Amino acid sequence: MRRRRTVEPSRLTVRDLFSEALAGMLQRPARSALTALGTVLGVGTFVAVLGLTATTSSQIGSRFDPLTATQVDVEDIARQQDEFAGPAFPADADRRIERLGGVEHAGVHWTVRTQDPVRSSPVGTGAGSGERISVVAASPGALLAAGAHVTEGRLYDGLPAAVDGEVAVIGSSVADRLGITTLDTHPAVFVGDQPFTVVGVIDDSPRRPEFALAVLVPRTTAERIWGLPDSGARMIVSTRMGAAAQVADEAPTALRPDHPEYLKSVSPPDPRSLREEVTSDLDQLFLLLAAVCLAIGAVGIANTTLVAVLERTGEIGLRRALGARGRHVTLQFLTESGALGALGGLVGTCLGTGTVVAIAVVRDWTPVLHPLTVAAAPAIGLATGVLAGVYPAWRAARIQPAEALRR
Repeated sequence: MRRRRTVEPSRLTVRDLFSEALAGMLQRPARSALTALGTVLGVGTFVAVLGLTATTSSQIGSRFDPLTATQVDVEDIARQQDEFAGPAFPADADRRIERLGGVEHAGVHWTVRTQDPVRSSPVGTGAGSGERISVVAASPGALLAAGAHVTEGRLYDGLPAAVDGEVAVIGSSVADRLGITTLDTHPAVFVGDQPFTVVGVIDDSPRRPEFALAVLVPRTTAERIWGLPDSGARMIVSTRMGAAAQVADEAPTALRPDHPEYLKSVSPPDPRSLREEVTSDLDQLFLLLAAVCLAIGAVGIANTTLVAVLERTGEIGLRRALGARGRHVTLQFLTESGALGALGGLVGTCLGTGTVVAIAVVRDWTPVLHPLTVAAAPAIGLATGVLAGVYPAWRAARIQPAEALRR
């Protein structure tokens, strides 16, 4: 009796698997590149988001800590406590606060309620037809606490006339609107019929940006001309680093030991918690964008792989007729989609890393990028490609040889 020969089952080596997958991708190189583009965008956004949030969070402290962590605001709420109460800030409010430990400068300020136009001459209609120029009453300490930067002249903090004189400090934009180009001629501004000699021009006031857009007059002068403020008076206090919370607790009692409830002290937020909140918000927002890009990339890979399956039905049928098993076809298409995803992940990682470094160089920052992020990004692209190819690969494995060859 002759021995019956058994047919050995077909095998698909790893080398053959990758060569077939590569041949499938190179059949349509432009389409393969566009298919991987979605993964490139998703992974690139993912890397850039994590890198930029880590980089910016390390810079946030240097941006706002020196200002917000050393500033205390005190509000006059006397009318909320007693409708018959007068202004809460005493005449010597600046000196009372400056006696507290950790205080550098302090001053009271409010916007003067007047309908009089601001002019550069005794007659006229004011500074053009644009927005009215506001007049702010500010004690000398308020300008120092606000960090007003003088471009010409000086502040009125050391002038004898500042006690009760008609002097003013104006913002550079106000000077442009009024046509004041130099202080050598001792120019004056007129609020209604009241003249004020301009002694200084400022272009910036970090803690009170509105100061750079107004006419600033001494507090005592404003009280003499326009009277005491009905409401809206505030005090700004600049402190040394770490002293703001304590100064905020002590300020109401130091100013009004008889009625500390007439004053509301606002301490700065904790820089660490604020930094964490900002970083968390950025992470959530941009990671959502990265997830959307990855989802779009996955849909693109799935759609393109499914179209490839339909176009290559005859090829799949011939391979099955020559002995290829269903799992071999499945592995081939999964390898193709996974390779596209991994390629997109690698390119996206390079683009994301380059984006972080470029922005950091332009902004003069130190780029911060966790190694785990760079290592995980290509794996995310690979996983996206494999998941996107599951359904098309399953469809390809179900194609019957006879039916495929009839098409």
